[in-house]
Amino acid sequence: ALIDRNPNPSEEEIKKAIRGNICRCTGYKKIIEGIALAGATLRGEQHIDPALEEGAAFGVGDRAFRADVRGKVLGSGAYCDDIEMEGMVHASAVRSQYPRARVLDIDASAALALPGVLAVLTAEDVPHNKVGHIQQDWDVMIAKGDVTRCVGDAICLVVAETEDILKEAKKLVKIDYEPLEPVRNIQEAMAENAPKLHPNGNLCQQRHVTRGDAKTALANSKYVVTQSYKTPFTEHAFLEPECALAFPYKDGVKVYTSDQGVYDTRKEISIMLGWDPDRIVVENKLVGGGFGGKEGVSVQHLAVLAALKVNRPVKAKLTRKESINFHPKRHYMEGTFTLGCDENGIFTGLDCEIYFDTGAYASLGGPVLQRACTHAAGPYNFQTIDIDGKAYYTNNPPCGAFRGFGVTQSCFAAECNLNKLAELVGITPFEIRYRNAIEPGKVLPNGQIADPSTALKETLLAVREAYEAHPGRAGIACAMKNAGVGVGLPDWGRCRLTIEDGKIHIRSGASCIGQGLGTVLTQMVYEQTKIPRDRIVYERSNTYCAPDSGTTSGSRQTLFTGEAVRRACQDLKAAMAESGGLDGLNGQEFYGEYLGKTDPLGAPVPNPVSHVAYGYATQVCILDDEGRIRQMVAAHDVGKAVNPISSEGQIEGGVVMSMGFALTERYPLTDCRPTAKYGTLGLFRANQIPEIT
Repeated sequence: ALIDRNPNPSEEEIKKAIRGNICRCTGYKKIIEGIALAGATLRGEQHIDPALEEGAAFGVGDRAFRADVRGKVLGSGAYCDDIEMEGMVHASAVRSQYPRARVLDIDASAALALPGVLAVLTAEDVPHNKVGHIQQDWDVMIAKGDVTRCVGDAICLVVAETEDILKEAKKLVKIDYEPLEPVRNIQEAMAENAPKLHPNGNLCQQRHVTRGDAKTALANSKYVVTQSYKTPFTEHAFLEPECALAFPYKDGVKVYTSDQGVYDTRKEISIMLGWDPDRIVVENKLVGGGFGGKEGVSVQHLAVLAALKVNRPVKAKLTRKESINFHPKRHYMEGTFTLGCDENGIFTGLDCEIYFDTGAYASLGGPVLQRACTHAAGPYNFQTIDIDGKAYYTNNPPCGAFRGFGVTQSCFAAECNLNKLAELVGITPFEIRYRNAIEPGKVLPNGQIADPSTALKETLLAVREAYEAHPGRAGIACAMKNAGVGVGLPDWGRCRLTIEDGKIHIRSGASCIGQGLGTVLTQMVYEQTKIPRDRIVYERSNTYCAPDSGTTSGSRQTLFTGEAVRRACQDLKAAMAESGGLDGLNGQEFYGEYLGKTDPLGAPVPNPVSHVAYGYATQVCILDDEGRIRQMVAAHDVGKAVNPISSEGQIEGGVVMSMGFALTERYPLTDCRPTAKYGTLGLFRANQIPEIT
């Protein structure tokens, strides 16, 4: 519409035109550039290279367009809520308005009397009334006589012919509550007289990471800084609210879903039903963003329950308000961090206590807490740490995975302490980081030896000029983040390449949630085989013909599933050489898998391998005369950028998301009740972003 009115808009005019359009992934920069490029093309000043349509520039390292770009841009791609099926009906839960209350009675008689209402299910209709990504502590529905744990807990599930009837029927369900005093925060959860929110108490998870004698090292340090920090809850704000469609299938059920791991969804549903997992088929449709917020089941299991009850296809989805209110958030943190160094600013030891509010249910609270602890000492070369982490249940919305996975919280605190130490030593924040930066062959605080690809110092040098050119107006910080699950847990990447009608079909149970996994895997197949791009087909993740490649989490899929694809291609290339090409291989398949072997946390080895790979980064924030952000300069060690344009987009989007976390985003709670709307979350708009380099 802007280009129709103004064929040659400026960058500021583009930003203003799209200021009402939220984007949570890109940081807007690529969108702005894309609009400008479209205008130039329509004016005849730019031309689309026909070779791109034919699959040129699709090798590893090329700036490749996305494999699913046409479906997304032209609107033909199907998200879950786009799917319609013959006989399809709708389901939605009646949810608790209280964070903590006893359910005294559920009266659905008026709802059942409404024409078009097919069923109202309660906890009594659930074979096993617990789900959960890792810990099965989340009630599918709160049973009569039981106590709710957060606003939004499902009390009953209404199934109706249309969405309008469904909406009316939910209003007719009468629920009697006995409101109870909620547990609002970590301190209340820790109190001796606190009500037990779960059978085992309010301590959900605990992690303790040690190496050396931190207390002695700190006692002998020249300079020591102790400071307490807090970081807030944060909402993922992905554009697509949760949605699933389930229907009876063969001797079980099939689910179309929007999530980050089809095999994990299958597992949770199988636990709920008490079924063999093979009776449950899960298939991804397009996923409209995740960032960790779609790792556990949300509506998938409810759609399944309803479909099996009424023996018809059932769509279940969350409203935006429901999604904001109770899908798992970024954990609120309180922590006290003590960091010491010698007279030259060389770190001597770190001691810290980290407390997470994990909300009503565990979700991924354990692994997130673990990452917060294992990364608290940062990407630096020192050996003495004592990090104690605890996550407590409260009656706040549940917390789980969110981009950065706990590292955002502890990294913020540790980097602030580091700046205070630099001031005591009398050196710059840049210098104290450079002196302590990990480099190849040196040892990280967790004991892992940094491999030859480690390039933290290179990221520091890349931003040095920008930092030093703005004395008093530039801030700097470093970070590292693991790739893969690690810490001794099974971490598999798997792939099947099937040859059908002269085309290579990529099949892997790894969800593409907008980060471009399908494109990356297509590039890898092209790089290995040199088969034309139009003969390579990326298939959406599913559990019926795609092997389990783990969840899309922990920055793992490009590395793990990518390596599995590369290995499958080795066998395919050998077969092509023998048969004289691809056409003679119809009906054959080629399998690849990769296991990232790591050591468990606390393994009794001198230099444990916690993760198979790390990424490193240094970022500089430059302020203008009024104290607003003028420019962000981000230098990232990403290893080999399979698709540089996508890597840039990830960094630009991460920069803007982190700015929101630091400055503007709010997820306020009043007595455990969320009060935010999408428009009040404080998400950055296109006309608010600074220059991002």
